[in-house]
Amino acid sequence: MKRQEELQSQGWVRQFTADEPRLSEAVEEYKELGFEVHLEPLDPLQIPVGECSRCLLADCDRYKDIYTRSKQ
Repeated sequence: MKRQEELQSQGWVRQFTADEPRLSEAVEEYKELGFEVHLEPLDPLQIPVGECSRCLLADCDRYKDIYTRSKQ
């Protein structure tokens, strides 16, 4: 089972990929809205081909996928 499928089976919903400072801002906002937040390292194999892929691949350790779910 892929990691994304595993997270989805646990109720997590992928929102978007970000780096700082937007990453911390988004995490704080989701928490204020009452969500649980989980961050996953960016999987280089999941980066779509296109303009943004060069930047993401060049420094993929900076980026995280943001997942949220309702508090249980």
